[in-house]
Amino acid sequence: MDFDPVTLARIQFAFTVSFHIIFPAFTIGLSAFIATLELLWLKTGRDVYHRLARFWTKIFAVSFAMGVVSGIVLSYQFGTNWSRYAEFVGSVVAPLIGFEVLTAFFLEATFLGIMLFGWNRVPPWLHVLSCCVVAFGTFMSAFWILAANSWMQTPAGFELRDGLAYPLDWLKIIFNPSFHWRLPHMLLAAYLTTSLVVLSVGARYLLAGKFPEESRVMMVMGIGMLAIVGPVQAFVGDSHGLNTAHYQPAKIAAIEAHWDSKEPAPLVLFAWPDEKAEKNLYEISIPRGASLMITHSLDGLFPGLKDFAPQDRPPVLGPFFGFRAMVGVGVVMILLGWIGAWLIYRDEETITRWYLRICSWAWPLGFIAILSGWVVTEQGRQPWVVDGLLRTEDAMSPLAGWTVALTLVLFLIVYGIIFAAGIYFMNRLITRGPGGTLIEPPSTERPSRPLAAAHGEGQMTPGS
Repeated sequence: MDFDPVTLARIQFAFTVSFHIIFPAFTIGLSAFIATLELLWLKTGRDVYHRLARFWTKIFAVSFAMGVVSGIVLSYQFGTNWSRYAEFVGSVVAPLIGFEVLTAFFLEATFLGIMLFGWNRVPPWLHVLSCCVVAFGTFMSAFWILAANSWMQTPAGFELRDGLAYPLDWLKIIFNPSFHWRLPHMLLAAYLTTSLVVLSVGARYLLAGKFPEESRVMMVMGIGMLAIVGPVQAFVGDSHGLNTAHYQPAKIAAIEAHWDSKEPAPLVLFAWPDEKAEKNLYEISIPRGASLMITHSLDGLFPGLKDFAPQDRPPVLGPFFGFRAMVGVGVVMILLGWIGAWLIYRDEETITRWYLRICSWAWPLGFIAILSGWVVTEQGRQPWVVDGLLRTEDAMSPLAGWTVALTLVLFLIVYGIIFAAGIYFMNRLITRGPGGTLIEPPSTERPSRPLAAAHGEGQMTPGS
């Protein structure tokens, strides 16, 4: 059997990085949530914040461990599958990864022990400080990783010598043209993803009639984040798109499935892009919509895919459908936040059961949006691994295809086991809840005044 090593290596890296990104994104948001709970506890003295902080710290520990384990493989792949890439960008990217280890990972590792095991063993202020430092460490990790990845998208501050990239200006390398939008876009995505998980867990408890005080805090904080941060993310995402249109026009052309630059581009809501025929099949679109969004003019023109040589075009299906999945999930998040805020404003004591049921099943949406966004980002950069400088096929190590296929199969098996174990333990922790008592599945009967119980107006039981 003939194995294409480049295709297999790309599939392997896509699989491992997709598996990995789920957990750092969750820990970035969850560490900030825990730090916020700790600060609220220190300020107000309300024990509910302390109980929730301890509860979510256990889940954070599992997610953090899975992120560390899955991330180790990525570093090794630079040397095994992508050695020519490592040689080309080593002088630029390697220091950025080193800075991530020095300023983020060591910081997290130093204070993580206090965060996990310092309950009732250190003064409250020290434990709160440790949680804040860990949250800051996760932010710094995202900072350096996004700096390295953004440089691959929009390289700056370097020179080529003997076919290799060498740094000239580290400020231009770090704060490259796409970094200032990509960093907040990823951070906000992490915070929204975590907020949706917190909201989902709170809704699950309310449906089961358990932990009413904790559930109310989770619901209010989750809804508040979605309602406020969701629209901010929409603005940041739109600005990031305009930045991409300037620096990576081929990616935008693929996202919009826009072929002909001589005509104003419609906003394609749905289609099946046919790359061979260079047209869209079954298209449902809004005339001139994409031109208005990207150029702020109904008659505005921007490059289409036909303006690029076929060998320089990114694949269209991944960026096209990935972008629509990401935007669709974003709209659902904003609606969940606004509807929840309206329900609480309308009647502070009650949230309708249909809304709770929707929220209880909405927890995966944030992860879907993050994965879809990374599909858009990484496939939209093809056929370059460093945009305009190094093609993906030239970054590959000289490997036989069967060796890459073998390691891919092994990764699928090992990662499957790790993922199943991690999800099992996190689900068990969530099922037991902040009180550590196993709860029953949600009742099918209508609960009475689920938020009222949080105010101590009555004890609620499943099916009450």
